[in-house]
Amino acid sequence: MILTALNNYYERLVARGDSEIAPYGFSQEKISFALVIDRDGNLLDVRDLRDTAGRKPVPSIRLVPQPPKRSVNIDPCFLWDKASYVLGLVAAEKDRPRAVLTHEAFKTYHQQWLESSDDDGMTALLAFLASWNPNDPTRIQKIPETALDANLVFILDGDDCFLHDRPAAIAIRQRQVSGENGVPVTCLVTGEIAPPAVLHPAIKGVNGAQSSGASLVSFNLDAFKSYGKEQGANAPVSEKAAFSYTTVLNHLLRRDEGNHHRLQIGDATVVFWAEADTDVQATAGESLFSLLIQPPTDPQESMKLHSVLAKIASGRPLHELDADLQDQTRIFVLGLAPNASRLSIRFWETASLEVFARRLAEHFQDMVLDPLPWRQEPAIWRLLSETVPHRKDSKPKLDDVAPQLAGELARAILTGGRYPRSLLANLIMRMRADGDISDLRVALCKAVLMRDARLSNRQNPDKEIPVSLDTENRDPGYVLGRLFALLEQSQSAALGHNVNATIRDRYYGAASATPASVFPILLRNLTHHLGKVRKSSPGLAVVLERQIGEIVDLLGPGFPKRLAMEAQGRFAIGYYHQNRNQFKKSDTTDKEGDEQ
Repeated sequence: MILTALNNYYERLVARGDSEIAPYGFSQEKISFALVIDRDGNLLDVRDLRDTAGRKPVPSIRLVPQPPKRSVNIDPCFLWDKASYVLGLVAAEKDRPRAVLTHEAFKTYHQQWLESSDDDGMTALLAFLASWNPNDPTRIQKIPETALDANLVFILDGDDCFLHDRPAAIAIRQRQVSGENGVPVTCLVTGEIAPPAVLHPAIKGVNGAQSSGASLVSFNLDAFKSYGKEQGANAPVSEKAAFSYTTVLNHLLRRDEGNHHRLQIGDATVVFWAEADTDVQATAGESLFSLLIQPPTDPQESMKLHSVLAKIASGRPLHELDADLQDQTRIFVLGLAPNASRLSIRFWETASLEVFARRLAEHFQDMVLDPLPWRQEPAIWRLLSETVPHRKDSKPKLDDVAPQLAGELARAILTGGRYPRSLLANLIMRMRADGDISDLRVALCKAVLMRDARLSNRQNPDKEIPVSLDTENRDPGYVLGRLFALLEQSQSAALGHNVNATIRDRYYGAASATPASVFPILLRNLTHHLGKVRKSSPGLAVVLERQIGEIVDLLGPGFPKRLAMEAQGRFAIGYYHQNRNQFKKSDTTDKEGDEQ
């Protein structure tokens, strides 16, 4: 399914003439220099092709014949390669013996394929290879030192194209890719009868994977093989299909600012694309999905997202947002993670644009609290940062995010299913450990509880998760969270904000897990705190005492000995609501204090 969807996407891009998509047998590679040769094979010049727009010259991306897959094996490219292959030259002395072998392989390979060609460019290259001597200092001095570890191409003097772009070279390349050895089999991707790819091309751009690329499909151990078949024969995919899916996946994974099809979620590198009746509709669908899955930080764009989410939540059809948006546009989402020399699939989801839009709108709605815990809707990576330790004066490290949790959270958001059970436990543990009861941590706790209740069809008014402060809610966890917030405020009113450790710093974890062991102590200290408050602000003391009494009356005869994980999540929500409500009512409290 994944390879078929990628292959179909490749064919659509080729059909519409996308210049960034390489045709079969070619690929986009980093090229630094061009060797200019005359018709007799003499080296005239070394032309610098690097991009010098930045501080440091970088290789330019050029369309060249697709390189073979190699690690320690010697296998030359067609009409281009590293300097060690093309010239037999390397920067490091220790690599010179291997350079001799690679250069000989490059010469032999091109003699086999070009000897029957009468094209001026092909005969000029053969003449160059026959006369080139990597030990001749008069020739070597023409090669700049920066070219010794770079990729090189050839150009015939007077031509405006590279050798590999000449019609004769393209014709030879077509013969190369169509004449693969192997017994024809049924391709599992396209259903065509063709020789299978022995090794699939490498996929680059996945964070954490090998820089040289990794495989999505490979068989290199006996445990992976069936009936004695070798490598790609275990899951036959034709050479063309293997080229198609890897080419378009590398295109989606490319690292540049203009690529809006790629994002990072934990250790998973995620790509997405759309399929629609027209290219315009597909582009519009991809833009909307990108806006929803990776909310903008720009205030203006954020307001646009607010409007979009409100309309989606109200059930409005997408074409009312934009005439090019179609509910039935198909969206494909693929999450890849590194796994040694291979890639593992973190998640693979496909659905209509309307379904994904509704699921993402539900995700944000499940997290909504009053007051709103964000200025801009948080992206998934931002939510994941709430699951790692929050250290003073430093930003959360996304490298600390549990890999499996990142994939499970993304899958839950995209499918509309339950959030991972470990998410709530992780949030509770972090709040207890570092004392940061952040707005987004509480919002995520609410989202987990809301979705569990909705998907379980549990109907219990006392167990509902309120969006704003609910003074009638009798759930023990929620009520205890409210009570803890008021006790903290009483301490702050009595001792000020410059205490070494607040009751939240010292008691939050125990209060949310084992209330019976902590709240009696806190209530005894309350008498002392309220006594101090009465001296400086008697009205505030009366208000606090009344509110605390009302909350205690909701609890019944005693405090619970312990709270389950879900109840600890409600504790955090109750704490958030009561704490934020006190700030909202500060003016009202002052007025009541003046009347006493």
